[in-house]
Parts: sequence; C-alpha cells; structure tokens
Amino acid sequence: MIRIDAEITPEKLKPRIERVFELSAGKIRAIEKTFDPSGGSPVSTVEGVYSAREWTEWTLGFMYGSALLQYDATGDEWFLEYGRRNTLERMAPQLTHMGVHDHGFNSVSTYGNLLRLLNEGKIAASADEHRLYTLALKVSGAVQGARWSPIRDGRGYIYSFNGPHSLFADTIRSLRCLALAHRLGHVLMGENGRRISLLERLVHHASVTAEFSVYYGGGRDVYDVRGRVAHESVFNVNDGSYRCPSTQQGYSPFTTWTRALAWIMCGYAEELEFLQTLSEQDLDPFGRREKVEGMMRQAAQATCDYYLEHAARDGIPYWDTGAPQLTKLGDWGNKPSDPFNDFEPVDSSAAAIAGQGLWRLGTYLQERSEDPELGRRYRQAAITIASTLYDEPYLSTHVQHQGLILHSVYHRPRGWDHVPSGRKIPCGESSMWGDYHARELALLLLREAKREPYLRFFNIGKRKS
Repeated sequence: MIRIDAEITPEKLKPRIERVFELSAGKIRAIEKTFDPSGGSPVSTVEGVYSAREWTEWTLGFMYGSALLQYDATGDEWFLEYGRRNTLERMAPQLTHMGVHDHGFNSVSTYGNLLRLLNEGKIAASADEHRLYTLALKVSGAVQGARWSPIRDGRGYIYSFNGPHSLFADTIRSLRCLALAHRLGHVLMGENGRRISLLERLVHHASVTAEFSVYYGGGRDVYDVRGRVAHESVFNVNDGSYRCPSTQQGYSPFTTWTRALAWIMCGYAEELEFLQTLSEQDLDPFGRREKVEGMMRQAAQATCDYYLEHAARDGIPYWDTGAPQLTKLGDWGNKPSDPFNDFEPVDSSAAAIAGQGLWRLGTYLQERSEDPELGRRYRQAAITIASTLYDEPYLSTHVQHQGLILHSVYHRPRGWDHVPSGRKIPCGESSMWGDYHARELALLLLREAKREPYLRFFNIGKRKS
C-alpha cells in the first residue's frame, strides 16, 4: 500500500521536475540521432537504446509528442521545430489508420498538443496550419469512432486490434480523440448519410468499459474485488452479448495488469474534466449529467483506490497484482518497490500514467467541492508517485541511456522485455509511453508549481457548433 507523503507539494518537487526536463532534452536528441523510420516506431529500450517491436504502430506519437511537451516546459525552440516538423511529415498515415484503437495516443500527443499550444498562445502558426491541425483531429476522431462493435442493449465499444469481439481497457484514453473531434463540431458520417455523434460513441464506450472492464465488489464472479480491472473484455459479435474477461499483457483474466488499471484511472479522470465543458443539453440524451458523471466517477474512484491499496509503499506497482512470484517478495506492499529483485518486475510506466489519473481525479473532486479531503488525498498520492519516479533508481541519469524513466515493462507474458546479463527478470529499460507520460505528469505538476494554466488535452479553443 502506498504511503502518501502529506507534506510534499509541487513547489517542493519543482527542482526535481526541472532536472527531469534537463535530462529529457538529451534523451530526445539522442533518439533523434539514432532513430531510423524505416525500421518501425521506437517502442522500448534494449541496453539503453530505443528499438522497434513489430506489433502495432502505437508509439510514434509519443516520440514526437514528447518533444512538444519538452518545448512546453522549457521554451526551447529546437523541440518545437522537431516535434512540429515530424508531426507534419510522418504522422499523417496514423490519422486514417483503420486497424488500431490507439488514435488518442498518436494523434492527440502530436496534432492535439500543437493545437493546444497554439490556443494557449505558446506558439505561432498560419491560418492554414491551424486548419490542418483541426482537420487532422476531426479525421482521427471519426476514424477511431468508426471502429465500432454494437452490443445487445444498443450501446457499443471501440474494438481493439484483436478484432470486433475485443474491448481493451487501454482504449479509454483514446476517447480523447473523439472528445476533440466533437469539440471541433465534427460527426461521423455513416450509411445513407447518417450523422453519428462522436460524443455518443464516447459516452457509450466509456459506459461499456465501466460495466465490463472494471469490477466493483458486487459479486460478479469469485474474483470480484472493487477496483480490479480486466485488460480485455470479450463479446459474442453475433448477438452482442458479453462472454468473459481476458488479457493480452497481464498474467490472467482474473488478476489486474497494472498498466490496464492505470489507463482506466487516467482515462476516466480526464473525461470527467472534459464533461465540465459540455452543456446539460449535450448530456441529456445519455440520461443526464448525473448519470454520465456518476458512471465515470465510480470507475475512476474504484480503480484509484485499488491502485493505492496494491502499489508498493513508494507508489510504484509491480506489473500485475496477481503475478505468480510476488509471494516470494514477502510483505512487498509495505516496502519500497524493488526493481532489481529476482522474481517479478515493477512497471514504472503504470506509475506515470496512474499518477496523472490520481492528480486529475483529485483536482476534479476539489474543484467541485464534492469531497475535497478525498481529492487532496489523491493529489498527494500523485505527488508521492512523482517524487519516486523523478529520482534514482527510476530516473535515468546516465547520458548514454536514451530512456528517461527506467524499469518499464511492455509484454511480460511474451518475454518481450530485455533481461540484462546476470539478472533473472526485466529491469533497467524504458518505454516510449512511460517516458511520454512521465513528461506529461511532470508538465502538469510544473504548471501547478509555477501557477500557470492547468494542463488539459481539450484546451484547443472554443467549441464549434
């Protein structure tokens, strides 16, 4: 269980965050020197050098988006030019990628960050460039929303790359691209000119995920523990009925892969923030605001509470809460995480994603004055996690290592993570998504420490009707 530091503040953490961005600059430049686009997108490091892993194209946006976050934090124009140029030259195929559930990762991290920076007055761009970013986000949101499987009751979900039967927990964070496309006044056009609301698809996907991917201790099965998450939910595509939980990257369908847990935490928290920009009329078709927000808040709080209970004392989780050799680590939940143990790896990337979810949910609760004490607890937990991540042994201080945050895990069951010589389990390596989300959390906290505007993905300008 995490031991929350009640005294640490973003202001106290600011020197450490600034060091993160100092190190980050060299990492991004090092990747730029060695990255060969013909070899596929960089995914994770092997002996400190980013390498590709053929599965799906879901990490390229994190690479260029990291440069845009670096510019946002430091004002260094090199990173803006690098991120913008490569977004314009290399990200277009991702906008119309029909085969993935990852548009929120690729498009919002690049085109979304650029449009946000433009709206915040941090960069200048021509009217044509502004229109290009806007069009890109509209297209990406519609393409993602079109990847749709209906279920029995008329709702549905964005299906994963596994096929129409498969709902991934990860996709909750891809809902950002539907939110932005809707905010920009876009719809998905279907057969016979049918206008399909992207907000409707967002709400339906979120509600199906909350119902089937998140557990609430209601006796759904004998492993039903409040806050537990199934990475994958499987449906019968013939009649739209739910069949069973599953997993691709976790240990089992009945344990919790902690990065799936983190995606749920972060995804619902930021969508709760997005809902505050919508009118009552917008939400009336889905049972009114109270129903939609209640569904998202229930999922967010259950998973955040589960994370706090199942992370190690310093806030870092092991890769799966049911990993088979965790018992060999003794009372691991009441000790600091040990990335160098011989039995089960930690996953720092899950911590970076979860930290942002905790901060955003805490901020949401405090701003609405619904439960300010719980909100403060979540925010302090987020800073506690950040304090651990932004220091050794998690912060990568070696100039030859291209990763920023060490001890990330990609796919433990398939053995895709590098095991250093002399070690028994993966450790010492980084991931593109882990580094991106560590930067995003750092920027969120840095803005808080400097009393700058709150970082929101949907801060792209006024809603278009």
